[in-house]
Amino acid sequence: MKNNPLVLLLSLALLFVSCSSDQVILAENGKSDYEIVFMDNASKDQYTAAEHLQEYLYKISGVQLIIVDESSQTIDKKKIYVGNIKEEDLQPYEIKIKTENENVFISGGSDEAVTNAVFEFLNNYLNCRWYAPRVEEIPLSKTIALKPIDYRHIPEITTRTVHSKLFYENHEFADQQKVTYEAFPKYVPEAKVHTFHRFIPEEKFYESHPEYYALRGEKRLPTQLCLTNEKVLEIVKDSVASLFKRNPTASVISVSQDDNQQHCQCNNCSKIDETEGSPSGTMIHFVNQVAKAFPDKTISTLAYQYTRKPPKTRPEPNVLITLCSIECDRSAPIAEKCTDFASDLIGWGKLTNNIRIWDYTTQFTNFLAPFPNIFTLQPNIQLFRDNNAKWIFEQHSHNPSELFELRSYVTAKLLWNPDLDIEKLLEEFTNGYYHEAGPFIKKYVYLIHSKIKGDNDFFLFLYGDPSEAFSSYLKPELLQEYTQLFDEAEKAVAHKQEVVERVKMARLGVDYAVLEACRKNITENYSLLIEDQNLNKTINPMVVSLLDNFINTSRKNNITLMNEMGFTVNEYASNYMSALKIAQKPNKAKGKTVVTLTKPKKYANEDPLVLTDGALGGSSFYANWLGYEGNDMEVVVDLGEPKTINTISLAFLQVTNHVVFFPSSVSYSGSMDNSNFTQLGTLKNPDPLEKTSKVNDIHHFDLDFESRKVRYLKVSAKNTETPYWHHAAGLPSWIFADEIIIN
Repeated sequence: MKNNPLVLLLSLALLFVSCSSDQVILAENGKSDYEIVFMDNASKDQYTAAEHLQEYLYKISGVQLIIVDESSQTIDKKKIYVGNIKEEDLQPYEIKIKTENENVFISGGSDEAVTNAVFEFLNNYLNCRWYAPRVEEIPLSKTIALKPIDYRHIPEITTRTVHSKLFYENHEFADQQKVTYEAFPKYVPEAKVHTFHRFIPEEKFYESHPEYYALRGEKRLPTQLCLTNEKVLEIVKDSVASLFKRNPTASVISVSQDDNQQHCQCNNCSKIDETEGSPSGTMIHFVNQVAKAFPDKTISTLAYQYTRKPPKTRPEPNVLITLCSIECDRSAPIAEKCTDFASDLIGWGKLTNNIRIWDYTTQFTNFLAPFPNIFTLQPNIQLFRDNNAKWIFEQHSHNPSELFELRSYVTAKLLWNPDLDIEKLLEEFTNGYYHEAGPFIKKYVYLIHSKIKGDNDFFLFLYGDPSEAFSSYLKPELLQEYTQLFDEAEKAVAHKQEVVERVKMARLGVDYAVLEACRKNITENYSLLIEDQNLNKTINPMVVSLLDNFINTSRKNNITLMNEMGFTVNEYASNYMSALKIAQKPNKAKGKTVVTLTKPKKYANEDPLVLTDGALGGSSFYANWLGYEGNDMEVVVDLGEPKTINTISLAFLQVTNHVVFFPSSVSYSGSMDNSNFTQLGTLKNPDPLEKTSKVNDIHHFDLDFESRKVRYLKVSAKNTETPYWHHAAGLPSWIFADEIIIN
């Protein structure tokens, strides 16, 4: 629906012009009787807030009000006071906006609150909107008239963080949306989260003092610390003291577990955990002792994975519990589909009111994939708010992701006021940011969310993949419908190139899903190759066009990363083009029977035929990869009849943070009878696993040899054992393989 100019003019007239005698007329016909006054003792931040007010009043009316300090104010001028000029007893986060005797008072209980009050005034009473950095909607009027205002607000969530570079790199935009400039405000920079390995690094201590580390089975491993070892406590307290000394302005430090579940099971630690009813017992005992040594500082720790369940012991008042919802299904609100987390939140709330929520709002394995969780944001934030969480960190992708601007905007707005009308909020943003394309994008948002809502069995996981949804909210017919909506959106704004680029950004998620559907060959239309009239296979032109648009849109918008593992857009493009070349290769193994001699686990339905189905795996282990956990991979391909071959290729995946490693070696052997095999060759992993190994990668183990006639081909891939220094030390590692190419 297009904006009606007449309706817009009438709305502005109603907003700014009224015949009521109790109006405050800030500007009229290019003139103003007002000046902006800041306090004599105002900070730089408060003065900047006054400048922002001046800037936007000028943008609206064309009138530039002067800014003066309290002692220089003019007698015959009316005032807009910025700052707590009346020295009222306001709480640190409280804002107050009031008209009185034709003057306007915009005040707050702190510098931050004063800034918030100015932008709240501009947003609520003058209808200014800021959708993204340098994208704003400012109503124009020669007259600015206010009805009486008497507004006070104390935000229920006092520290609001949206993990988005839109805010971190654009501080004015962060101020406009009232969120923090950084992920960990007031923290010691070197100790924000997962700090055990920083305090007692294994490179320095493990060899000489293995007793400092977690006992797992019969072996000490540097996965976590032994929290009942007195020397460990002493070292950590010394480290904390040193870090605070080096960072005198910091007031918070994290004393928290490393990012794994391999906690200490020695007798002393186990006894405490059993008494407390949770492994968080040893954590709170340990952190409380650190907190007592620094009573004027805040010691942050995690309630995460194995420590999420609350213990019986109360944390010290200066212990900040950071409760993390990483395991939850994002297809519905936490209260509905993650009741264990909701229960733990309530439990921690009974022990302390010093809770920081670490929530997650994106798919970390596929930043750009459709991730229909937008309608869970509000009920989740309300749940946190209702259980006394004053500090909420919404971990978005930081880097550009699906509907990045929309998600950043909506999340920030809900953190400031969790009870906003979400439908109006979405309409406000889609119409304001995408202009005439807004209704189409809004329809897409509602459609894809309705489809996942109708699939009660789908688990929307932070570490999932689009390929999981090709039978759900990314069905072929739905992909076609989504694509059509974005085509119509682009047409609607074809006369506005800048807005066209925004729409292209918004459609990246659907385009990426279509590219992945084609990689997996889910239908005749959604495939890498198509058949011409002569039954020849050629590259699907739709794929070429989509990939080209995907790369160009990413480059124009400085989108560089596909996931949190560092897999880049350039690598994705290169990998995809390689997949197109592979798809065109003749392959004597395609469609042939595969028997696995060792047992696969969980992924690709444990079906070894995925190795010869013509669908190619992507950067995530969910996408068409056959997985083996803790064992070697050994499969036999039956070519159906003896064939002469001289090349074999098989791709393997590496995702080191998820314990997926390249095999240490891959051997190929051939046979005519499936009994007596002759070695064709063995390939060593050219990049053995190290701490510096690439986190997310694909490697093709290609073997060329003299032509041989074989019917059966055996592949043996040797598992790489999880090294002692890895966060999953003591746990089995995975091998993931896909698509055997034989010629």
